[in-house]
Amino acid sequence: MTIASEERSLICDLFDQLGPDQPTLCEGWTTGDLAAHLIVRENDPIAAGGIVLKPLAAHTERRMTEVLAAEPWTQVVERLRRGPGQWSPFRVPGVDEGANAMEFFIHCEDVRRAQTPPLPPRELPEEVEEFCWKRLKLLARAIFRKVDAGLVLERVGADGTPGESLRVRPGTHTVTLQGRASELLLAGYGRGAHADVTVIADEEGQSALEAAAISL
Repeated sequence: MTIASEERSLICDLFDQLGPDQPTLCEGWTTGDLAAHLIVRENDPIAAGGIVLKPLAAHTERRMTEVLAAEPWTQVVERLRRGPGQWSPFRVPGVDEGANAMEFFIHCEDVRRAQTPPLPPRELPEEVEEFCWKRLKLLARAIFRKVDAGLVLERVGADGTPGESLRVRPGTHTVTLQGRASELLLAGYGRGAHADVTVIADEEGQSALEAAAISL
């Protein structure tokens, strides 16, 4: 089982348990909205463009509404659980793992940590943590680009012992973020307020984080 397929199964289990009207960390979206987003993203290339292109955003919202209105919630979840449709580019071997492993992990945590009380961070398999760390090495400069300070990511193990570090940005005032690779990834994608990350920074460094809208 791939990381993408495992995370897909987990988020579908959550959707089945919670229904379509529960909160998520995606501002303004319920669990129903999030499920519709995931279905449209991998099955409707034109509507999926509205996720990043504002001129198509209204079309994307219409398609999401149509997905939820077309069939009962249990069938919406089952459609997501089955995976991309026959003609989806996500069915190309290797594309699902590359494009969906991180997507489904982040959105699974968007559901888990938005509940009352929030569900705690999971003890993830080491292969998942390694996947997240590799993604950080590839993407950290982009996802933390708004931090106007030196930035170091420091990975810690399951037992809290320090591990590999990654210098993301140079700068006079250095901010160090410590945590599991998965938690650092969530912080980089705007979930810092809900991530288990320790911040080491002086006043200027802390201000740089706040200015970048990375709340930790």
